Amino acid sequence: MPATRRLPPLRALEAFVRTVRLGSAKAAASELGLSPSALSRRVGALEDFVGKRLFTRQHQAMKLTDDGHAFYAAVSPKLEDLAEAVESQMEASNVMRLHLGVPALFAGTRLFPRLPELRKLHPRLHIDFDTGAQLESELGDSIDAAIVLSKEPDPALHSVRLDHNKIHAFASPALAAEIGATPDLARLSKQTFVISTDLPESLDVWKGALGLERLEPAAIDHFDSAQLIIAAAVQGLGIAIVHDDHFLRPGDERLVRLFDADIDSPYSYWFVCRPRALETRPVRIFHDWLIKAGL
Repeated sequence: MPATRRLPPLRALEAFVRTVRLGSAKAAASELGLSPSALSRRVGALEDFVGKRLFTRQHQAMKLTDDGHAFYAAVSPKLEDLAEAVESQMEASNVMRLHLGVPALFAGTRLFPRLPELRKLHPRLHIDFDTGAQLESELGDSIDAAIVLSKEPDPALHSVRLDHNKIHAFASPALAAEIGATPDLARLSKQTFVISTDLPESLDVWKGALGLERLEPAAIDHFDSAQLIIAAAVQGLGIAIVHDDHFLRPGDERLVRLFDADIDSPYSYWFVCRPRALETRPVRIFHDWLIKAGL
């Protein structure tokens, strides 16, 4: 049998990886229950083992060197493979549970159709869903991670942008015929606009892109549900200002898109969690799968 290759101490590798992922030696030390000096010694032992300086140290701050970046890129995926190999040997009844916050629209149209893929890859991972409001404030309390629609999440959170949304205006066929094929300030000023309470700037962005900054609608109604916004527009109750995800199914003729405009939204879907949550297996599995799946 070939001789077993020497490996660095797993504790030293863990200290290195957590420091990189959390972006802070202090946070990594706290997570591992170590003093800052003990964490530094573990990282130093790893540097001695590989014969390279992985961090620069200045005023108690640790910053990755070029060798450190290369080492992390090479080692981190292998550690994930090791964790998956160990996981595969665990009892099937040992369920992993993720508490995920997610808007109902995103869950229904984008996430749920792809969940069978995740279940096939990780059959022990089960997800509890929370579709309530103010999901960011619940992180670390009632939920482990969330998908939120936001201009930009709290910078203290780990965040990954999932898309770049567009803004569209929809109306019932009868109302669309009344409004006409080109933007007209006088006709639009007589209309009610229906917008999401979570996307308050969407209407102003839409107006600006069409040169309608002076538009003052007859009324602006605010709904907290995309489904209700669509339903109101279908019934002719107003012009719905909506995002890409709110599109109706192809061939659904209940609504007509107004004007031919490609307008970027200031809001996007983001995956967010507290940095330390990435060290938990359920959050890491979901995070990596979500990004790879391109949802």
